[in-house]
Amino acid sequence: MKDAQIFKYSPSVWLVPTFLLLTIWSAFLINLYGHYHGNDHGIVPRTFSGLQGVVLSPFLHADWQHLTNNSVPLFVLTMALVYFYRELSLKVLVYGVLLSGLFTWAVGRSSVHIGASGLIYVLVSFIFFKGLRTGYYRLMALSFAVVIVYGGMVWYVFPEVDPKISWEGHLGGFLAGMVFAFVFKTPDYVSEYRYDWERPDFDPELDPFMRRFDENGQFVNPPKPEEIMVDYEEELGSHFVPVQINYIYKNAEE
Repeated sequence: MKDAQIFKYSPSVWLVPTFLLLTIWSAFLINLYGHYHGNDHGIVPRTFSGLQGVVLSPFLHADWQHLTNNSVPLFVLTMALVYFYRELSLKVLVYGVLLSGLFTWAVGRSSVHIGASGLIYVLVSFIFFKGLRTGYYRLMALSFAVVIVYGGMVWYVFPEVDPKISWEGHLGGFLAGMVFAFVFKTPDYVSEYRYDWERPDFDPELDPFMRRFDENGQFVNPPKPEEIMVDYEEELGSHFVPVQINYIYKNAEE
C-alpha cells in the first residue's frame, strides 16, 4: 500500500490528543478545586480495590509539575501515533493503559501509583520498535526522532533512579509498547515511484536508455540522423518514394 494512501492528515490527529489532555486536566482541576480525593483511586498493588487504578491512574496527577511534565510528551506522541499508525492508535492507547496498569498492580511497591507516564512509555516504546520493524524510511526516521527527544527516559524504568517516581509503571509501559510493536500488524508500505527504474517490474531490456549499453557495459552512441535515414531507405527498398515539396511564390498584389 502506498504511503500517500496511509499517511493522511485528518482532524483526529489533534482531536484525539486534545480530548485526552482535556480529560486529564479536568480531572486534576476537579481534584484541586473541588476538594475531591480522586488520587486515592490510583493503582494500589495487589489489592482488589486498587484494580480501579488500572483504568483511572493515567488521569490522576499529584501536582502541577507532575501534570505539565506529562502533558507535552503525551500530546506530541499521541499525535504521532494517530498520524503514522491510525489503524492501531486506539488499540495501543486502550491496551497500553490496561497492560501497563496491570503490570504495575502486579509488581509495584505498596503505594498509590498515579500519572500518565506509563502510557507515555507505551507510546515511546511502540513508536521506536515498530518503526525499526517496518524498515520503512519514514517510520524509522520517526523512531530515531523519538530516541533523540525522549531517549533519556529509558533510565527511569530502573529501580532507585528516583524513589519518587513509579518505575514499575514506566517499565510496564515500556514492555507493553514493545510487545505491541511485535504483535500488531501494519500494512506493507510502498514508496511512491519517481522513476521507472525504481519499479519492481522494470525491464532494462525494454528501456531505450539501457539498450544503449552493450554486453560489456559500454555505452554505445546512438546512430547519426543520416545513418538512420539510410537504414530506413534500405529497409523500404523499391517502395521508398521520396516526398517532394513545391513552393509557389506570388506577389503581394495578387
